[in-house]
Amino acid sequence: MNPYAPLRDYLQQQTLAELVLSLDQIEEILGFALSRASHRASWWDTARAPDEKMPQREACLEAGYIATRLAEGKGVRFRKIQQPRTRRPA
Repeated sequence: MNPYAPLRDYLQQQTLAELVLSLDQIEEILGFALSRASHRASWWDTARAPDEKMPQREACLEAGYIATRLAEGKGVRFRKIQQPRTRRPA
């Protein structure tokens, strides 16, 4: 089981197109301390090394969000992945 499943579950319950969580809030959701690597932007970046499976990235993507660490390094912005619009039959 993915240890980041609680974050996935939390994000799946959100209705906002974008939200920001502090690293402390994420740790509270997860129930454990994030690694020091979580302070690096690349740790959250879903576009970086897409073939490399990272449990935190997988949890975000499964919830329908892309994560980006904030510039000051104290939080993460989660943006809902835009679903392609489907045309209605005429």
